[in-house]
Amino acid sequence: MFNSHPCYPAATYRIIEPLYSFKIGGKFNMASVTYDHVWKKYGDVVAVQDLNLDIEDKEFLVLVGPSGCGKTTALRCLAGLEEITEGRVLIGDQVVNDVAPKDRDIAMVFQSYALYPHMTVYDNMAFGLKLRKFSKEDIEKRVQVAAKTLGIENLLKRKPKELSGGQRQRVAVGRAIVREPKVFLFDEPLSNLDAKLRVQTRAEISKLHKNLGTTFIYVTHDQTEAMTMATRIAVMNKGKLQQLDTPQMLYDHPANLFVAGFIGSPAMNFFNGKLVEEEGGMVADMGTFKVRIPDKDRERYQGVVGKDIIFGIRPEDIHTPMYAPPGIIAEPVHANVDVTELMGNEIFLYLVNGAHNFIARVDPRTDVKYGEEADVVFNMDNFHIFDPSADPENPPVVA
Repeated sequence: MFNSHPCYPAATYRIIEPLYSFKIGGKFNMASVTYDHVWKKYGDVVAVQDLNLDIEDKEFLVLVGPSGCGKTTALRCLAGLEEITEGRVLIGDQVVNDVAPKDRDIAMVFQSYALYPHMTVYDNMAFGLKLRKFSKEDIEKRVQVAAKTLGIENLLKRKPKELSGGQRQRVAVGRAIVREPKVFLFDEPLSNLDAKLRVQTRAEISKLHKNLGTTFIYVTHDQTEAMTMATRIAVMNKGKLQQLDTPQMLYDHPANLFVAGFIGSPAMNFFNGKLVEEEGGMVADMGTFKVRIPDKDRERYQGVVGKDIIFGIRPEDIHTPMYAPPGIIAEPVHANVDVTELMGNEIFLYLVNGAHNFIARVDPRTDVKYGEEADVVFNMDNFHIFDPSADPENPPVVA
């Protein structure tokens, strides 16, 4: 019904040309967002599967996942650019399934920025207000305040082709904040920027959220963006919501193998093994090496003794013995060094033990080289065990 696309600016901007009055005197509209059993299908292809999500007023929620996981489709369903197949979408208390996108009171910033190339920055930012018959004085006031907020006052007479990627991104955000929306939507807005500018712009968007005090919903495939910006993160894969929690809780307590491997960089190390009782203790046996499970954790894992498991530990919880943090429960593991990467404040060791390949983030004073043997210790205060028998495709963590 409303399948407009950002490649067609005139149609798109009439639908969702953003509005904002940042400290211009208007009171900011605020609203929660609810996905209630939302499905989106394209024929036999399920893009979003039974999505249930409550996003609180003033929250900065990030939808994160790999390409094709359904995160952008979910965002477009909220914007009204895709018609949902089943379920309900609510903005505040209003069901918006049949509400035209232009009437949903949302603002969207696209990955491609979608700026009119023949218009100046000023006219790009003012265009939506002109369509709504705002007075020239009001348009001037709103554009100038938004431009000052974003530091682009000196760019207002330029055209998009005269701007850098970062400047275009700011103009796209500025066009969003000259309105007064209930919800801001961001669809991978930093993906076209270089690494240094991404870091800078992340901070600017986080600051903008705090200043505006309204609801932000942000889509990205970059888990670093998600971890550094979000109030809560919704991790998606294959159209399904995998876990919804704060960044720290996702990092410390992943619900399943996918979340554990997706959140964190470098990714968590996984080892196929078996959990066994041995000499009065519990041991995770990976074939070519074993680690003893601390006594304090034995009761938790009693139900998977004798079963095949996946043992997970993050690279930052693998240390060289000389520089291991004091007081940890350390289990020694012997390995061969395959690659070393000096990162300045740390070294990434790519290690091999039998059929197992894994990464350790170690102290930069560690003196090991390619081809050498190395002893490392696993910090058994921080590990995870996943149960493939419960779900072979995406084993849940044993809680």
